[in-house]
Amino acid sequence: MNLLDNDYNNYGGKLGAEYSNEMTKFVIWAPNANNVRLILFGKNGMNYTNPPEEILDMNRSEKGTWSIEVKRDLKGEFYNYLVTNSGNESEVTDPYAKAVGVNGNRGMVVDLKETNPIDFDKDKRPELSSPTGSVIYELHVRDFSINENSGVKDEKKGKFPAFCEHGTSIPGQYTKTGVDYLKDLGITHVHLLPAFDYITVDESKPDVPQYNWGYDPQNYFVPEGSYSTDPFSGEKRIMEFKEMVKTLHKSGIRVVMDMVYNHTYKSHDSNLNLAVPNYYYRQDSYGNFSNGSGCGNELASERYMVRKLIVDSILYWAKEYHIDGFRFDLMGLHDIETIRMIRNELDKIDPSILIYGEGWTGGWTPLRGEDSAVKQNIVKFEDMQIAAFSDDTRDSVKGHVFNINERGYVNGRPGLEESIKFCIVGATGQVGINYDRIIYSRWAWANEPYQCINYISAHDNYTLWDKLYMANSDSSLKKRINMNKLAAAIILTSQGIPFFQAGEEFLRSKKNDDGSFNHDSYNAPDRVNNLEWSRVEEYKEVVNYYRGLIKLRKKYKAFRMNTREEIRKNLSFLEFGEEFYKPNVVAYKIEDNSGKNLCNTIVVIFNPNDEEAFVDLKQCGWSVLVNKERAGVEEIYPIPGNNVTVPSKSAYVLIKK
Repeated sequence: MNLLDNDYNNYGGKLGAEYSNEMTKFVIWAPNANNVRLILFGKNGMNYTNPPEEILDMNRSEKGTWSIEVKRDLKGEFYNYLVTNSGNESEVTDPYAKAVGVNGNRGMVVDLKETNPIDFDKDKRPELSSPTGSVIYELHVRDFSINENSGVKDEKKGKFPAFCEHGTSIPGQYTKTGVDYLKDLGITHVHLLPAFDYITVDESKPDVPQYNWGYDPQNYFVPEGSYSTDPFSGEKRIMEFKEMVKTLHKSGIRVVMDMVYNHTYKSHDSNLNLAVPNYYYRQDSYGNFSNGSGCGNELASERYMVRKLIVDSILYWAKEYHIDGFRFDLMGLHDIETIRMIRNELDKIDPSILIYGEGWTGGWTPLRGEDSAVKQNIVKFEDMQIAAFSDDTRDSVKGHVFNINERGYVNGRPGLEESIKFCIVGATGQVGINYDRIIYSRWAWANEPYQCINYISAHDNYTLWDKLYMANSDSSLKKRINMNKLAAAIILTSQGIPFFQAGEEFLRSKKNDDGSFNHDSYNAPDRVNNLEWSRVEEYKEVVNYYRGLIKLRKKYKAFRMNTREEIRKNLSFLEFGEEFYKPNVVAYKIEDNSGKNLCNTIVVIFNPNDEEAFVDLKQCGWSVLVNKERAGVEEIYPIPGNNVTVPSKSAYVLIKK
């Protein structure tokens, strides 16, 4: 228990700079400070190292806060605080700053109403039938448009406004790129890698190619300046971010933000620690910052004012920027109570806003195991929509994420049928699965399917295509493409929430200059990380396959059931008799009881083997919607009789006519 964590210091009011044209009120929480002063730097964003123009004493206020009201119009004024703790005075950027100058080193007073694009108040979230109706596409802002074939105007490449350009295509071709491509693909959510203000890209040098994923937080309430066309203007990044959200919404796509509250880039000299030493971060028994993040520190989410910072920030993005979902980096470093509070508060705004995260930590943490929002504790959230990534799915489908030679279900490792079944039911408890044979879990860790994120690739580790190449370099290109398509079919026909990395559908590869593959490209150059739009044309067969699977998922409710009970009632695994038994083949039948489709009985078959498999369907009257080459909602051909031959390395989806 931290000594500051008590009712006397637990402040529930507003923090930061509250603007009106008559007055701006500044409030900072610094309960141990001997003195706090407000520095005003003037309104010239280009003049970002100038000395203070004015320094004003702040007043000690309630519950550990310091405040001051400056009675004039301060719109556009840059400011910081001078906080004195134990005789040491430090300059601190407001942890609650809603706008900042270049590189996020100074807060800025902002009139948020003036940062709204036209009709932003009329902006509506695209319709979402249920959380399991989501198809999430993980994307880095810069990767999206920086490639020479993105078709995006040069001044917008790598920036938020790239998402606002329609009609883009590969130069000299009709192949769509950009936001039109995303719309055509059919995804429901774009998941943006960190787009809040992070530290490791120097925004003052916009013409110098620089790269980072952004898992190095600096200011939690402000968009990243290097993605703006003018990082020196405090308002510009806000306006462009909102315009991006509005455009994506108009295109029928929701926006998820990747939030990194488990650590900050700086430790002892972070704004949080300079304002309130030894409060915001967990410590070990020796008083050192603990390192459950692997990044030198971890935020103590269980403490009242840390929890307040996290919750306030999330609600701010949801309300001010209309964000539709939040992904928590190393969610296992957050306590269950904080995540539960976030869910309850978001429900008051819109229950369809998604919450999901990594159900693990990056190392040892003083947070007790029973209090941690790790995958194994998802069951404690009862029926709340709080999901964890399924590493069971990831590593059973393609092989171990850290062992490049280990193969998975689609690329040659036998004995993974039960793990694939576990993926199919979205990590819930169902009959017909031997839970003792699942690769990591021994029980159903999701109470409901919307608590499971099924995925095989993300920004971390090798891309799916590179992993398949490294583990199966002896296989032909065609065979590896079939493995990739089979993997996609498993993810996009399984219960739960499907998620895939941008470019997985056009066989994205991350190659270093020496020809080796990059598994941790967080600061690698654009030529490693960028989306190579030419591959959309080169591998259009695979792109169309993904597009068809997404269409299929959207058409048939059977692939996105809302509850464990629905799955129990409507999904059953097929048992094979002696003559038809084939190891590794997984097949199941689902009933679509939505009442929206004429055909209601669907059979899905996965055959990862190198030879074909014969499956007895027990009945006649089936038609193929997905085979080795094609996927979609149109009938490819009818099946004569009551059995089907499924080719090697393929998925079949059949519908009862």
